[in-house]
Amino acid sequence: MSSIRFICQHCHQPLMLNQSLEMMGLKTTRKTATWKLTSAQWESGQAQEGGSISWRDSGIENIQYDASGRTFSGSGRISRDKPQKYILLGKFDSMTTLNSIQKFTGDFFDILSSEKDVDHPLCEKCTDKLLEQLDSEITITESESQNYRCCLESREEIGEGEIETLQDQLKGLELKEARLVQELGEVERNRDRAAAGLKAARAETEMLEQQEILYQREHSFLQWQQLQLLDELNSVENQLCRAQNQQARLKKTNIFRATFEIWQDGPLGVINNFRLGSLPTVPVCWSEINAAWGQTALLLLALSNTIGLKFQRYQLMPCGDHSYLKSLTEDSVELPLFCGGGKTNSMDDKFDQAMTAFLDCMQQFKEEAGKGELGLCFPYRIHVEKGLLEDPGGSGKFYSIRTHRNTEEQWTKALKLMLTNFKWSLDWVSLRYQK
Repeated sequence: MSSIRFICQHCHQPLMLNQSLEMMGLKTTRKTATWKLTSAQWESGQAQEGGSISWRDSGIENIQYDASGRTFSGSGRISRDKPQKYILLGKFDSMTTLNSIQKFTGDFFDILSSEKDVDHPLCEKCTDKLLEQLDSEITITESESQNYRCCLESREEIGEGEIETLQDQLKGLELKEARLVQELGEVERNRDRAAAGLKAARAETEMLEQQEILYQREHSFLQWQQLQLLDELNSVENQLCRAQNQQARLKKTNIFRATFEIWQDGPLGVINNFRLGSLPTVPVCWSEINAAWGQTALLLLALSNTIGLKFQRYQLMPCGDHSYLKSLTEDSVELPLFCGGGKTNSMDDKFDQAMTAFLDCMQQFKEEAGKGELGLCFPYRIHVEKGLLEDPGGSGKFYSIRTHRNTEEQWTKALKLMLTNFKWSLDWVSLRYQK
């Protein structure tokens, strides 16, 4: 007979039953079959009075009984009429099927499972664990039972006075319990209120943290702007300091002396590195002479503007080496204060007229600047009608500023005296207008 396998209800591992349990199921099956046979003989005894019944005479040797209780005829048809009252006799061991043994084993396990709260079957390990658990429960139960016995014995030994005392203590403890329950309820309500307050505080804290982040960003941006403004302020302060230093230096600087430098180079007068005049021994080109005249015209115009002088007959037009004078009495009359290399009589006349008109303007400046206690005084007198400059010291000679009927030495000397007068004018302007 093959072994019957089941599954452990705890660890779900396959089980193989012991042969003793299978033999036990076999014996039980045989007893059941014998009982069913006796019942069948008793029922059929009325039909066969006093006769012995044999399995072959009963005509049921071909009937087979399966584990489910159904009967099969020799032809293979299923008979449903009282299948529990018939059983095959003869070779009984061969008729004990696996289904019958499995049915008995299942019923056996069901009976065990119904009596306990543990489902059967169980493997050996699970059974050992179950036994250990039951032993621990038994130990705990015995301990509790022993405690109950001790309490019962102590209760029996306590007198009535002690019982009343204990009852009073019990009432006090009950009152205390009620008070503590009330306090617990109040604490729980306070806890709920605190939880609600904590939730609101957390929400407010989160909002404040967001605001703090925004404020920090704004603060950083403002700090950056402040640094930029500080840099700009420092730059402006440095520029202001530099401008103030330059202003202080410029206040101490004589603008006329810094702009116009007049000195002598032997017999020639020089203004801003341009020689005014020419000698046979020291020839000077006309471009340099014209540039010197332009610087001289610019100087006279600056001096007249400083004292607020407006010329009456001529207007100075300083234009470098092509400067000229414009007549205020006659329209479209311009007197050139320059001359070219190839001179003609007409050019000489206009150039001479321009230099004479220049002396007229210079005399007007001298008369205006000579007013007052600190008036200007030229070292060399000017005779405008004749175009002469007088040297009062020593010889008392006159030098013509015209080129017509004049020598280069005389003309150059007149120009040198004119520049000397301008040098005195620069000193006078510096002393008077420096304050």
